[in-house]
Amino acid sequence: MEWINNDRRSAWMRAMRAGLAAGALAVTCAIAAPAQAQADKMTPIAIPAQPKAIELGTGALPGATAAESWHSQYGSVFARNVTVATLTPFLPDPAKATGAAVIVAPGGGFRTLSMENEGWQVAQALADRGVAAFVLKYRLNQTPADMAGFERSMTEMFANTARNPRPNPEQAIAGLAPQIADARAAFALVRGRAAEWHVDPDRIGMVGFSAGAMLTMATTLAGQDAKPAFIGTIYGSLAPVTVPADAPPLFVALAADDPFFANGGFGLIESWRSAKRPVEFHLYEQGGHGFGMYQKTTTSTGWFDAFARWMGMHGLLKPASASPGS
Repeated sequence: MEWINNDRRSAWMRAMRAGLAAGALAVTCAIAAPAQAQADKMTPIAIPAQPKAIELGTGALPGATAAESWHSQYGSVFARNVTVATLTPFLPDPAKATGAAVIVAPGGGFRTLSMENEGWQVAQALADRGVAAFVLKYRLNQTPADMAGFERSMTEMFANTARNPRPNPEQAIAGLAPQIADARAAFALVRGRAAEWHVDPDRIGMVGFSAGAMLTMATTLAGQDAKPAFIGTIYGSLAPVTVPADAPPLFVALAADDPFFANGGFGLIESWRSAKRPVEFHLYEQGGHGFGMYQKTTTSTGWFDAFARWMGMHGLLKPASASPGS
């Protein structure tokens, strides 16, 4: 979720906890340099061409009335009111394809999707490493069609988030039925076209950001047929969960100054360890929330390289025939 700039997010959250959400937005705008203020502004844009996007066949979001729309912010692009789920492949050069694949789930509070910073750029970076990547544009909760109404709805959501306990992935499963169905369909599509895309159907994982991390964990815990071979949750919930006996290896990255998830303990890590399942946890001193692929001066910028090394440790950056057992 990237409603405010990472470098000002913690100050904004403190003000919001004091019940000054509207004032915080005004202060944020007042202290920003003109160029930064312009970058922070949500600006409607035309829906980008997505010629490689494949509809997942999960149907239109029930009861949806607002049409999909996009906007730019922070030099990136975001989708909202997504009513039809799609999957966009980013395939590596066949000469260096490893056979591993990753479903990439952007975040945005289930109201918007950070398609560039947490989607396309992540997928391209994976493809550059020889890993087939697939950006999941999952269906979203409806928001006001007009930009002003959407901005107000996001301010209210973050105010409530600051005051109320966050649900853990197990609690969220029932309310994420459309999104989990989209994730399951994504796994089914990649496995169904594995030969065409040079993917090993037994080495398909999932990585998610914020709400996408919640979806990644919920998809894993829901069982059924997705069965990711490995998962990554980037600035997602660390609430404890009941870990399946066959839970996949887990990679977790979070900044210690994350305003949403950094102060609730490390239950998720402890759950995985207690179940004797593989887990790697990176707690960065700084980075805020929503850092994704943005290049920052904080060490949180190194999360992707750490994730790639972790995949390599599990033999996922080489063809299966050349990979050691993980």
